[in-house]
Amino acid sequence: MPNEVKSLNEECGVFGIWGSEDAAELTYLGLHTLQHRGQEGAGIVSLTPMGVRRHRGLGLLSEVFAQPDQLRELYGRASLGHVRYATAGGRILENIQPLLFRFSDQSIALAHNGNLTNAQSLRRQLEAQGAIFQSTSDTEVLMHLIRRSDKIGFDAQLDQALNTVQGGFAFMLLTEHALYAASDPNGFRPLVIGRLANGAVVICSETAALTAVGAQFVRDVQPGEVIRVDNTGMHSHAYTKRTQLAVCAMEFIYFARPDSTIHGVNVHQARVRLGEQLAREQPTPDGDIVCGVPNSSLSAAIGYARESGLPYEMGLVKSQYIARTFIQPTQALREKSVRMKLSAIPEVVAGKNVVLVDDSIVRGTTAIQIVKLLRAAGAKSVHLRISSPPLRFPCFYGIDIQTMDQLMAAQYTVSEMRDRLDVDTLGFLSVTGLEEGIGLRSDAPHHGLCTAYFTGDYPTELGDYETSYQAELALRPINLEEVSA
Repeated sequence: MPNEVKSLNEECGVFGIWGSEDAAELTYLGLHTLQHRGQEGAGIVSLTPMGVRRHRGLGLLSEVFAQPDQLRELYGRASLGHVRYATAGGRILENIQPLLFRFSDQSIALAHNGNLTNAQSLRRQLEAQGAIFQSTSDTEVLMHLIRRSDKIGFDAQLDQALNTVQGGFAFMLLTEHALYAASDPNGFRPLVIGRLANGAVVICSETAALTAVGAQFVRDVQPGEVIRVDNTGMHSHAYTKRTQLAVCAMEFIYFARPDSTIHGVNVHQARVRLGEQLAREQPTPDGDIVCGVPNSSLSAAIGYARESGLPYEMGLVKSQYIARTFIQPTQALREKSVRMKLSAIPEVVAGKNVVLVDDSIVRGTTAIQIVKLLRAAGAKSVHLRISSPPLRFPCFYGIDIQTMDQLMAAQYTVSEMRDRLDVDTLGFLSVTGLEEGIGLRSDAPHHGLCTAYFTGDYPTELGDYETSYQAELALRPINLEEVSA
């Protein structure tokens, strides 16, 4: 998760509600639950008796809404909120969502989780036709496409725009007449529907946010589906029939909260199964204790300990009150921040053969620092076990790893990684073990998961990224079979 020590981040969290008098307050609570999905900025737009109003800003949700009046001014029966971590566009106020567009005939708010793979080429085309963009975010492209559509009616215009953009997206829009939600044809990013006791409909990124506001889970938004909620109820239709489920595997491995459920699979239980499978595939015969890296790796560590029969110990402790490491401007400061955030317990690890379970290795800098902490605390040996396959390929659907030089496993063999990390052994989970461990009930390829980060097998065309990706790939020979050393 972005507020942890790993240098991997995902764009963003969305939360919308239609039909409740305290919509803005509930949206705030929902966004607070989704804060792990984005910490760069936050915003809420509401349909109030005075019209469509918005408050947004840079920083954490509590910083953006530090004054009680900021929520009171958003009183109304419908709201749309967003927490942002940028993968496309810079860290400027204009990019903080929901974006709000005021036209002569209506006002429309737009929020987006994901990344459009053809946004750059579409933007060039639109600008050549006279479009004027107010942000550098790929999200704004959708609104220009909607307004330039030759279809009759907003729903048809939205469908045409959704069929034009490509990549990973969970869009939400709030108009003066309805709340809309739409998922890309692969369902890369999660989007769920809930209902409050008063009949209000809630749509958001994770079921944990439904729980936080007291909403009953209804169902997941399906790939290629548009949901419209208005005063007549909830309506659904497919904007495309060319769909194939490919949920981002990193949602289960790392991003989503453990108390969330995605397409019927609880995240915590999936991570426990990944840990159990990892223990079967990458055992540690001379291990004494199992330790997880707080917080997203703790479930996998529990599974590893359970399957291996080794005791689970809290060898690492995380401080909850330290600034986010991924925003530090230099590598030296990021490394110091890791030491501020994590500490090893010498009384637990000293003289022990420690099996350290982590969920993934991205750049490797955090793992290096954690191993140093364990060795300084007296660990006899450190055996690193990763509950996902090696991250060797970029993501173009909403995670900020878009070049292979950002990935340790793309630059080094597993043996070289073991030496650079200064661990005694290193073992990763297989792709097959990942798919079976998560256990999505789907007959789609890879059990309904996107595993492109591990295999290079992308479910869609890469659009604007294709040329640079192929050029980079040609320079890097990669052995997909190597998972341990």
